[in-house]
Amino acid sequence: MEGGVRTIRVGHSPDPDDAFMFHALTTGVLETPGFKFEHVLLDIETLNKKALEGEYEVSAISIHAFPEVSQRYHLMNCGASMGEGYGPMLVSKNKMTLEEACSKTIAIPGDKTSAHLALKLACGEVDVAIVPFDEIIPRIQSGEFASGVIIHEGQLTWKSHGLALLLDFGIWWNERTGGLPLPLGGNVVRKDLGEQLCEDITEWVKQSIQLAISQPDEALKFARQWGRGIDQETNSRFVKMYVNDRTIDYQADGRESIRRFLVEGQNIGMVDSEFEVEEVSFIGANEV
Repeated sequence: MEGGVRTIRVGHSPDPDDAFMFHALTTGVLETPGFKFEHVLLDIETLNKKALEGEYEVSAISIHAFPEVSQRYHLMNCGASMGEGYGPMLVSKNKMTLEEACSKTIAIPGDKTSAHLALKLACGEVDVAIVPFDEIIPRIQSGEFASGVIIHEGQLTWKSHGLALLLDFGIWWNERTGGLPLPLGGNVVRKDLGEQLCEDITEWVKQSIQLAISQPDEALKFARQWGRGIDQETNSRFVKMYVNDRTIDYQADGRESIRRFLVEGQNIGMVDSEFEVEEVSFIGANEV
């Protein structure tokens, strides 16, 4: 605490959509009396692990990882990354059938990522290798892996790398569930901050997202720093894919989709069977 101002650390992944939504909060554009927010940039698998330890007051995590951190954190009703008929993709260097890809080791961006759970739900028990998300495409191109699951801006740039699309998990989940969005990431706030501060922080995050959407120019410029070389048009397109009205509020079908995703994970042994999915609450939501 400096001069009576308390620092709240926000862990999020180094990608444009997270940077966009947290821009107003972490740069001081949004007033948060008595508090300042600083961001800590880590890949999603590391964030999932840090959340197990309760490292950061606020963090982005994979929805797949939430049951394991639910004793320490509340799940916010804002800040979602949900695929509205799009999402992580299974891609390969050479054209092959889905069955052929699933017979070989598949590169994935992390054990507790939602992409991993979606892969296992779609393809069954396949062999996987955990690879840093930004190394998956190069290691497919080199022939080290026949296929891999790509996330972040790779979902927009895979064609330029000469890769073939085998499965879009957002489309797959949409068809499987009758139109539900694919839940990928969420924001959590640590319970030991106290109920009132958790609610205040959630409201500030929501306001930061609303500011970015309503006044996008500065937030997009800020977000582009984490685009790993993508051009302005691709940066803007990627941000719009994952920062929208549902990021402000998951909405009833978004919350339903999260619960269903976790139940299906329980059914295949990838989510703790004792976790009470129906008891999941979303701080900031008005659920009846």
